[in-house]
Amino acid sequence: MLYPSAQAWRDAPQKRVLLFAMSGLGKTHVSEILAQQGNWFHYSVDYRIGTRHMGEHIIDNLKREAMKTPFLREMLMQDLIHFGVNVHDHDLRPVAAYLGKPGNPELGGLSFTEYQRRQDHFKDAEIAALTDTHGFIERGRDIYGYQHFICDTGGSICEWVDPENPNDPLLSALAQECLMVWIKGSDAHTESLIERFDKEPKPMSYQPEFLARVWKEYLSNNDIKESDVNPDEFIRWTYAQALAHRQPRYDAMARNFGITVQASDMAGVTNEASFIDVIADALAAHSA
Repeated sequence: MLYPSAQAWRDAPQKRVLLFAMSGLGKTHVSEILAQQGNWFHYSVDYRIGTRHMGEHIIDNLKREAMKTPFLREMLMQDLIHFGVNVHDHDLRPVAAYLGKPGNPELGGLSFTEYQRRQDHFKDAEIAALTDTHGFIERGRDIYGYQHFICDTGGSICEWVDPENPNDPLLSALAQECLMVWIKGSDAHTESLIERFDKEPKPMSYQPEFLARVWKEYLSNNDIKESDVNPDEFIRWTYAQALAHRQPRYDAMARNFGITVQASDMAGVTNEASFIDVIADALAAHSA
């Protein structure tokens, strides 16, 4: 690892960390604390996805919708209007709107084939944004003068890698650049995430094999056709399974490429010093 011991971490003149976990376990919160209170460059993978790697897909989708309205179609064809997307830090609502949900078109659902196509777009975008990490480490230091670097990843990072393969190209490259830190939630955290998602289901990104399996199971279990699927009900049903699917993948990423920090410990971080302590304690436990 980049820092083989707690002392090596404390002594490092430049600290570089990559946080990974399910959404809602404090990745962005901690990253913002460090960016506001310390000399840390905050690289948000979600923000990079929305502003750089998914922008054209989102705008093209807006144009498709505009073409359905005669007035907007005429304006668009005459090049009298243009579309832009406002993506804020860790706010992927424009991206989520593009991804959509599969099911009944009268309830806003997409065909499963179209849903898979958009999922592939997101996969490519997230891998590209993660690959951009090296460049932003250099930019943060050389352009802005930041001493330290924290990469705030999306929850689906584990879907595009083989965490049991020590030569996985993406994980190997990231581990050479940053200390990989898994924020591990408890069973109570999992229940809380499910309850929160159930109240406000939102589009998600899934490993293609996992998505194909759960879609087939959902249709079979409910004895319904694709066009009869309630998009929100499918997404709710899938979310708990996705958490269970991702947990062992996160665990393998931490075991083979980094360290684990309990979400309860990370929740106690209030400044740079307490963050350094939490990481040092995790490194010491890992070494032991």
